[in-house]
Amino acid sequence: MAVSAAVLALALAAASQPLAGEAVAAAGCAGVEGDFNGDGTPDTAVADTEAAVGGATGAGVVHVVYGGGAGTLELTQEAAKAGPSEKGDRFGFAMATYDADLDGCADLAIGTPYEDIGTAADSGRVVVVHGSPAGLGAGRTTVEYVQQTAPLATMAAEAGDWMGYAVEAGKSAQGVPFLVVGIPGEDIGTSVDAGGFVYFSGSTTVTAGVVNQDTATAGAVPDAVESYDRFGETLVATPNFLAVGSPGEAEGSYDQSGAVTVFNHTLTSGAPKPLSAITQNSADVAGACETGDGFGTALAAVTPLTPAGSGPKMLLAVGIPGEDLTLAAGNTVVDAGAVQVFSIDSAGAHTETAWIDQNVADVEDLVEAGDHFGRTLTAHMGNKIPHLAVGVPGQDAGGVLDRGAVQLFLMYEPTGATDVLLEPGGRIPAPEGAAGLYTGLSLGSSPAGLVVGTPYGPAEGHAAHLFPWPPFGANWGAAPSKSFRPGQDGLPAGDSAFGTVVR
Repeated sequence: MAVSAAVLALALAAASQPLAGEAVAAAGCAGVEGDFNGDGTPDTAVADTEAAVGGATGAGVVHVVYGGGAGTLELTQEAAKAGPSEKGDRFGFAMATYDADLDGCADLAIGTPYEDIGTAADSGRVVVVHGSPAGLGAGRTTVEYVQQTAPLATMAAEAGDWMGYAVEAGKSAQGVPFLVVGIPGEDIGTSVDAGGFVYFSGSTTVTAGVVNQDTATAGAVPDAVESYDRFGETLVATPNFLAVGSPGEAEGSYDQSGAVTVFNHTLTSGAPKPLSAITQNSADVAGACETGDGFGTALAAVTPLTPAGSGPKMLLAVGIPGEDLTLAAGNTVVDAGAVQVFSIDSAGAHTETAWIDQNVADVEDLVEAGDHFGRTLTAHMGNKIPHLAVGVPGQDAGGVLDRGAVQLFLMYEPTGATDVLLEPGGRIPAPEGAAGLYTGLSLGSSPAGLVVGTPYGPAEGHAAHLFPWPPFGANWGAAPSKSFRPGQDGLPAGDSAFGTVVR
């Protein structure tokens, strides 16, 4: 059964769900963002989505490194009290941190889009593992969100839905916890892989709003349901806004040109209010829709400082890794990639503030075919200054293919005068001369810093590297402040792809 355009608004009953009861700060929970064990120091989560568990290849594991030297945790589905690990689940494929129950300890939402539900292969699910003074999974019961189970009982779990392919979470400007779960493989009527998302809101009573591009409960969602839009494949949110990427969106005859839809957190029957949609054919947007651009393949956002009385805004970065660039000599460079930055006002209106690519004057490195600049993004508001990290996983270096890189910019003024290039073998430790590292394919941002995962290439290079925010200051050095590696600092030895997802 396809996702209904009607929105579910179902309270979680005290008898059947562990979130019932008043949300009060737990003893020993400091209320620090990203702090799972409540000791006041942000923690880091590193997924190895290809790890085997008990002989189940590709089941996936999440490794948690508690800040301040407080130890580590190997979080399998069994350890999370979330069912058995099974072949190909890829537990940890998407992760988000937030305080779901408002007890002052951060909680971890984990997407497993390739989880089989009954006979529905790769239907997917999301679990929320609660933090506590004793660590993740040692306090309140883990909550499971899966189709055809409350509060999504009216949604059928279908093969290839990929529920949990993307997850985003936080707290709205009104102080209400929210969790957004992408279902990009959801079929809507006869439209295959049209996609959708579920918006969970609340702490002690949780509502679930199901949204697709035909939903009109909180206002008409711009555009319309079409096959292969993959609406909900990427998500990003601030306390005032939610942006939803559909990189498969076709504009006219241009397949997979991509789009981004903006919502706010005002709910009607559990559904957020749609405000606007942006494509490269929108008014006052640079470039044009082209086949394979993938506008919206990556998203990042921060809340900028604004004058009193001007209303809330969002600074939104949109990755276009399939963008072809034309150089001054007239040569076209295929899949070089680019990033566009927009200021979004309270009504959802957009103003483009920047276009970034490696062809911009003084930006480090050069435009090359297959760089896929903008394949991943993450942003952070540090010292009142918005910072943007851009993954360039296809970048070649010294004749070595696909070593990758991460490029850092001031988000409000992304010029070559201020960019910083993190390259493997330079600021990012890496095996010398190794190809196929795809550095920049795994990026995360947390209060602890910018996290760069390096899960590919020779095993000795597999790691998650933590760089302090902000990168443009006296604390920015030539090396990460900390590197987490299998077999070191309490982490178990051996891995398949340690660092595929980092938070």
